[in-house]
Amino acid sequence: MIKNILIVEDEKPNADRLKRLIGIVRPDIAILDVLGSVSESMAWLLKNDCPDLIMMDIRLSDGLSFEILEQTNLKCPIIFTTAYDEYAVRAFKFNSVDYILKPIDQDELALAIEKVEERNLPDPMIAVQNLLNHLDRKSYRSRFLLPYRDGFKTLLVNEVAYFYVELKITRAFLNNSTEENLGQTLEELEQQLDPKQFFRANRQFIINIDAVQNIHNYFNGKLKIKLKHNPEAEVIVSREKAQQFRNWMDY
Repeated sequence: MIKNILIVEDEKPNADRLKRLIGIVRPDIAILDVLGSVSESMAWLLKNDCPDLIMMDIRLSDGLSFEILEQTNLKCPIIFTTAYDEYAVRAFKFNSVDYILKPIDQDELALAIEKVEERNLPDPMIAVQNLLNHLDRKSYRSRFLLPYRDGFKTLLVNEVAYFYVELKITRAFLNNSTEENLGQTLEELEQQLDPKQFFRANRQFIINIDAVQNIHNYFNGKLKIKLKHNPEAEVIVSREKAQQFRNWMDY
């Protein structure tokens, strides 16, 4: 029986959502802590007993969570929660019970927790095949339906160079240098967009990989990104996210 869970997640909105869902499906389970980095997780696990379950994101602020597992001898079960499907097979090399793609579904979470408690783990290759079948069905937003005059018009996602927030309004800057207002928040878009194509650079910007023109080193380990279609736009990537960004551009 699971009595406690450790959450490893570097994005506060995602961590808050996960805590809320756990509270709904299993209010009897205590959340021990929420950790946002590889280093913080390593320090916590060295000082504390292994929890009954770890809900673990893969891309953290200072690297991949696999580094935690490679440097420790964790015996507790792990459920990976991530928006990046390319790590699926590698995840099953560790003591993972399940691999849930974001945005996390309440029913999927409940079933994953039940699987941990039953400890009725399937054959690893069957689990991987089931996961890959699930990923084949995974789809991301491809268009927006926007109000236009007395009707509507369609905006294709691949027409967007970047999304940004200004005065609490989400805007899409298009490849033709025009803009459109959207009803979604950046947090919602981050879950809906293909993570291979779009990157949440900071609180204000989500950028299309095809819109990146130049990357410059900036002070204190940060990166400064110059974007196509809008020479005046400069996006600063924090030191914590700089390695993630380089990995994203290099994949």
